[in-house]
Parts: sequence; C-alpha cells; structure tokens
Amino acid sequence: MRTLILLALTVIAAHAGVDGTVVNGTTGKPQPGATVTLFQTSGQGPQNIGSVKTDAQGKFVFTQDVKPGQGGGPLLLQAVYAGVQYNKVVTPGMPTGGVDIPVYDTAKTPGGAKLEQHMILLEPAAAGEMRVSETYVYKNDGKTTWNDPERGTLQFSLPDAAQGKVEINVLAPGGLPIRRAPDPGPKANTFKLDFPIKPGDSRVDMVWTMPFKSPGMFESHVLAKGGVIRMVAPAGVNLKGPDMDILGEEPSTKATIYNVKGPDLMIAVEGNGTLQDPSAQSGGGDNGGGAGSPGLSENLPKLYALAAGNSGLLDSLMAVKWILATIIGMLALGFVLLYRKGDPQAQAKPSDNARSRS
Repeated sequence: MRTLILLALTVIAAHAGVDGTVVNGTTGKPQPGATVTLFQTSGQGPQNIGSVKTDAQGKFVFTQDVKPGQGGGPLLLQAVYAGVQYNKVVTPGMPTGGVDIPVYDTAKTPGGAKLEQHMILLEPAAAGEMRVSETYVYKNDGKTTWNDPERGTLQFSLPDAAQGKVEINVLAPGGLPIRRAPDPGPKANTFKLDFPIKPGDSRVDMVWTMPFKSPGMFESHVLAKGGVIRMVAPAGVNLKGPDMDILGEEPSTKATIYNVKGPDLMIAVEGNGTLQDPSAQSGGGDNGGGAGSPGLSENLPKLYALAAGNSGLLDSLMAVKWILATIIGMLALGFVLLYRKGDPQAQAKPSDNARSRS
C-alpha cells in the first residue's frame, strides 16, 4: 500500500507542471481566492495556458506539462489580488514547483511609498527638435501597495509643444517593463498615471519630443512631489538656470549631471547632442534601438549611479541593458541590476573609467 501511495504521489507530481503559493506580504499569511494565470512566452507572443484560483491555503496548481525554455521562453505567472497584478517570471533552470508569488493589500494613500528621484535628459538636435526623457524612481518600504486609479500615483505636465504625445514604460519590482498610457488630468496638458506602487523599487520612464532650436529655453512645471530633481545634458549641450549645481560628469558618455530645484524649471539650453553609447559610436551602428534611443538604453543607468551617489538616497540602481521582447502583448525589457555606491566625484576620475563601463 505504501508503495502504491508513493507511486501515486510521484505520478501527480510529474503532471503538476507548475505549482506554488500566493503569499500576502502585508499579513504574512497565504492568500486564498487570488486568480493566478500561467503564460508561456514565445516569439509569437505570450500563450495563455490557463487560470486558477488559489485554495484556502493559498495554493495553486497547473497540471499542464510546461517548462521554461522548452517550446518557448520563460514562464510568466500573474496573480491578481485586490485589483492589482503581480508578476513572477520563471526562467530556465528555476524550479517550477513550490513557486511563491507575493501579493499585498492596497491603500489609496502612499504609506511607505515615496518618490526618491526624478531625472530629466535633454537631447536637442540640429534638425530643430528636442527629445526629452524623464524617469521617476519610487521606493516603497512599507507592506502595502499604493493604488489610486482615480487620482493616479504619478501626475505630470507637458508643454503645449509636445501636443500631449508621450510614450511611457513602467517597471514594477521583480517584473518586466510594460507600456502604459496616461489619462488626462484635471487641467490642460496635465496627466495622471494609474500605476500601482508596490513594495520595493519601481520606475516610470517617459519620452516625448518638442520643436526646439538652440539656443533656447526649456520650461516645465513638476507636479510630482518629493524626491530630488536631476537634469542630464549630453556632451555638447550646456544648461544654465537658477538654483542649478553641477554634480559631476559621467566618464564614458561625458554627460553632465545637474541638481535643480522645482517645481518650476526654467533652463537655458545651448548646443546639440545625444547620449550615445561609445561602442555604438566607434562601430557606426545604432545599437538596435532606433533613432535617438541608443544612449538612453545603454548609458542612463550609469548616470543613475552618479546622481544617486550625490544624493546619498539610493544604494543600488538600475538596469544595465534593455532587451526588447514581447510580453503580454506590450513592450517588455530584460534587465540586469548593477549595484553602485560611493562618491560620484571619485567615480568621475579617469582611474575609475574601466569600472564605470563594466
């Protein structure tokens, strides 16, 4: 009898392709009633394997015989709880049994969530257009997810010249960046972003363009409250304005980092330039990112390290390399975390060039 029981358990385990537990990080207990969906990623997009509800012990089981890397890419588990989606990526080599998916209770107030840093990269071109890339870095040290669909967790404004056109990617802790569209705000040229800020580090990247001829003025009103504001100017571009301090130069890109005070920004911009990847410059290619994108994708993380060192707020940031992929029908990116600490002035010294390019 014992042999038969063991054999039966073995057969069940063999057919249980993916199983695990949804754990409520707010209460520390298993979460019943959460909806878990399993996707197999592939070159044709994510394939929906099925959805299940967690039982009274927070357990879920998918009996389909699927494995990461076999017949497609990584597996993607999505748990929906309290109106918020939590992702868990299972890559080749990771076990498909006993997978834990953390979820959290939600609140309309920030709680432990706060905006730590807002970075603005200006890339004026000789053709009469300026590309503006903004990044907001959030840190949530609490045990609840800040979720406010009505007002949004990020409010921002665009100048009339941008015509309301902006591309936004959001990155949740442990997830993959996805495209997200903003909603109109209460006033003209203001917007709100419905993006839950989960415990951990989150990031919002946005890109927009405007007509611009150098020399000229860049004016903006910052609606997001909290955090430091950094301006980034690529080589060949000079910025001047009230309450601006130069923090240092990133050695490989030669981009200059400025500390500025908000909420009203009035910056004189002179020159033309883009944040180019040195390897792309030497090879003559575009680094596969399309017009205007190479420098931002490869080198902005280095600038985060420099700015973070000056602010003393962030110990580790961000993605070293973005890899385009299709996840859940939207833009998704792979990333590797790069940890940096220390004095940014010391990082800018020639002796540290090799480390900054690693």
